[in-house]
Amino acid sequence: MIIKSIQSICKIGILLILLSLSQHVLAQTHAFLGTIVDEKGKHITGATITNEKGDLVFFSDSEGNFSFRNANAQVIVKVSYIGYKTQLFTLTSGKHANITLVEDINKLDEVFVTGTFDKRTRMNASVAISTLDESLIENQVLTSAADLLKNVPGVFVNSSLGEIRNSVASRGITAGTQDGSFGYEYVSMQEDNLPVTNTTYVNYGPDFFLRPDATLFRLEAVRGGTASIAAANAPGGIFNYISKTGGKTVESEIRLKYGLMDGSGHSYARVDANTGGPIANNWYYNVGGFYRYDQSGRFAGYPLNNGGQSKANIVKEYATGKLKFLFKYLNDKNGYVQFMPTTNYSNPKPANGFDINSSVLMPRVDYTSPNFIHGGELNFNPSNLVKSDYRSAGLNWEQNLGDGWKFQNALRFSKNNILYNTPSTITTISATDYVSYYLLTGLEGLGVGNYSYKNVNTGEEVMNVSSAIGSNGLPVYTVNNNNLPGQDLLENGLFAIIFGSYQNKVNEIVEQFTIQKTTDNMTYTIGGYYGYSDVDRYSGIDGIALGTIQNRPELLSLTFTGTTLGGTTGEHMVTNADGIGQANGDNGTSLNFKASQKQMALFFGHTWNIDDEFTFDWGFRYENVGVSGQNERAYMKTGVQGGVDGNPNTFYDYNTVDRITSVSFDRRLHSFSFSGALNYMLNENWALYGRYSQGQKAPDLDVYFAANREETIGLLNPQKRTTRQVEMGLKARSEKINLFVTPFYSILSGVPNSQFLSSEDGGFYTPEMLYGKYRTVGVELEMEYSLNSQLSIRGIATFQRSKIVTLESWAGNNPGPDDDTKISFSGNETDNTPRAIINISPTYSLNKWFTSATWSYLGQRQANVGNVFVLPGFSQFNLSAGYGFNEKINLSLNVNNIFNNYGVMSWVRPGGILEVIEGNNSFTSEQYEQAVSNSTPFSTISIQPRAIYLTTTIKF
Repeated sequence: MIIKSIQSICKIGILLILLSLSQHVLAQTHAFLGTIVDEKGKHITGATITNEKGDLVFFSDSEGNFSFRNANAQVIVKVSYIGYKTQLFTLTSGKHANITLVEDINKLDEVFVTGTFDKRTRMNASVAISTLDESLIENQVLTSAADLLKNVPGVFVNSSLGEIRNSVASRGITAGTQDGSFGYEYVSMQEDNLPVTNTTYVNYGPDFFLRPDATLFRLEAVRGGTASIAAANAPGGIFNYISKTGGKTVESEIRLKYGLMDGSGHSYARVDANTGGPIANNWYYNVGGFYRYDQSGRFAGYPLNNGGQSKANIVKEYATGKLKFLFKYLNDKNGYVQFMPTTNYSNPKPANGFDINSSVLMPRVDYTSPNFIHGGELNFNPSNLVKSDYRSAGLNWEQNLGDGWKFQNALRFSKNNILYNTPSTITTISATDYVSYYLLTGLEGLGVGNYSYKNVNTGEEVMNVSSAIGSNGLPVYTVNNNNLPGQDLLENGLFAIIFGSYQNKVNEIVEQFTIQKTTDNMTYTIGGYYGYSDVDRYSGIDGIALGTIQNRPELLSLTFTGTTLGGTTGEHMVTNADGIGQANGDNGTSLNFKASQKQMALFFGHTWNIDDEFTFDWGFRYENVGVSGQNERAYMKTGVQGGVDGNPNTFYDYNTVDRITSVSFDRRLHSFSFSGALNYMLNENWALYGRYSQGQKAPDLDVYFAANREETIGLLNPQKRTTRQVEMGLKARSEKINLFVTPFYSILSGVPNSQFLSSEDGGFYTPEMLYGKYRTVGVELEMEYSLNSQLSIRGIATFQRSKIVTLESWAGNNPGPDDDTKISFSGNETDNTPRAIINISPTYSLNKWFTSATWSYLGQRQANVGNVFVLPGFSQFNLSAGYGFNEKINLSLNVNNIFNNYGVMSWVRPGGILEVIEGNNSFTSEQYEQAVSNSTPFSTISIQPRAIYLTTTIKF
């Protein structure tokens, strides 16, 4: 009994001691609360908070909040987060701390999401990536979305055509991309982490729907490497245009831009606007867009760009994730320049009567043609340009599942329409060449008599030609009088302006999801991708307009008076009163394509942080691309039956439908891509990485659309294209410099060599597809150097050499396929691959003034696969200057191409329509020597002419 009493007393004593100690501890513990945001007021999730000793670590939640307890009433903590400066803060117990982290401007500490499966900085990532922020973008006046990529090493950009139909290629993967309609074969142009469009083919691609404006926050550009596993069908690179989102405070901006496009007063006017901010309950919005009217520096008599877009997103943040709703509407009309007569192959310059500001686009004219497949009529007017209409809605969802698990999903629906009303080809023809008349009238239209060319505006006869039948049975032509301009370029010459109406209707769904698991030193990601494209494309209006060889050509009407081989007599109208005729016979212009492309992919990525120095990552992607559909072709007949109006003396509407055929196809390709790399951080300022990648992609839809004849559908055999790349990277930084050096070795194989050759019936046919292989070796350099607080320099450079490993091409000797032979170009230097690309931009700021100059250099390129001649290298200089009146109002002046340099980007071989259609690769060394000897002009497109812009930016 006594013992039990003693035990009870001891228990009570111990309990009292424990209660006393706990009360003492609680009395000495203080609570600390706070919220962490960025400079725009957006919550930062996962920021690290540590005490001075570093033995207590806390993290902010999805709303940026944190809380902890400490014995002291006041503590000093260190707050850090990737991409932001690490800062010290003094916290006081009982007071809610509002902490704002400042973004770290060092490029090596920037966080990016493109081309990787988890957020990483450039220093600890084994990816060749460049990031362009809002400040760099604002100081430029861009011709197109592609123009921004001129600031990225390893990327060759051809934006000479204007805002659309540009070309983007990386690391020598330029084979087949010289024509703007094939300019995005190997790369993915993305907007907010998804492709703008999931399919490409001739006269349809992503830059029809992609416009940078005030809603653009930043651009992330990945070359090669992980692009093969992180994006659909894009082993060459990923270029992700990321939109602004709203923050805790309302921020708005208006940009008013006026441009003087040339010395004749042709102008450019544009307004950009953007606003974003909070709604309520962690909902945020951002909305903006642009509208512009652009007569261009190559004025055609009507604006070359007219229209705009609006974009919006709404974001909901909640405790464990985030939802983002995205909307976009684009309604824009764009033209693109045509090839200009040029002299001097070694130093190309506009021919006599032309300069860098000249335009050879045809004037306004209304033309109606039958829709030979669907019935009804098609209307054509070149001033309506290329009309692009894009409507999209999307959803991005991020969800933290707990215990290191995360789910992400991106979804977009889009409806994409393009209507072409612009010439597709402009070339020269001779009034003494029977081929010119055969193309307009057919064999039955040739005969004995007189041709009269008249100016459609004045009615004045400007050339008169007599025809007779020669001893070989073909017509012989004699010019009686000739008052046409441009005759020093081609005797008895005129422009043949070939045009058509292309209607593209594409409905798409793109969906991508990832599930990610993160442990202490590893990240595992598995994901899926689905892309569906429903394509309906019609090409029609086989029109040919006749024009004078001069700046802003004038149209010519053509009549023939006499007796034709078809037996008709009297006056015949070869063209209508507006100067428009019809391409004779079965020329393959009336085609309708319907295709469904279904693309499914499964991908996996694994990152292993072996220790503080070594990071290993690898991944693979399996893709399944199926394309099914049918091609309809209207086979035309021409002749004395009288055509559409029943009048045998009107050649301009001779064509009527003989028959319509339909061929079906259903093909499926499987591809496997993989990539692996090791990153080694020597210290916080030096890092190295090495990567090997193999990427495979399916061809675009042109391979399927080319098989539109019953007799050639059996030749349809689409092949995968494969890239193999080895790259190494050196990343270094100091207080004043960031440096990136990336040597690379690239092999591209399975590239189709598509050709059109003359058929026996006067039309064209597609021979059996041949495939090529190319090899490129080079090095990419990127540097940012701050000499002091006022002067900094940004520079990029690419030096590369590319070789054709294997390539054969068909030589169409006589019309028809019977005597076609193959020519080998193996061992030659790859065409259209510049040996050097350099861009250097010094910037100087002093108080409220800033100025920046850019020197760009594009090295020489082989003109074609035969290495017949070299397109010379050239420089371009741009200037930007501005004055900030205060934090809200800024005025800037930009001058592009200060010295109005004519730098050739693309070219077309000399010759008539048949030679032009056969392509530049058919231009031989013998023909080149003859052209040089005879000073025969060819055609080129140069960089954009000089333009001056004044911009006022107002932020509020």
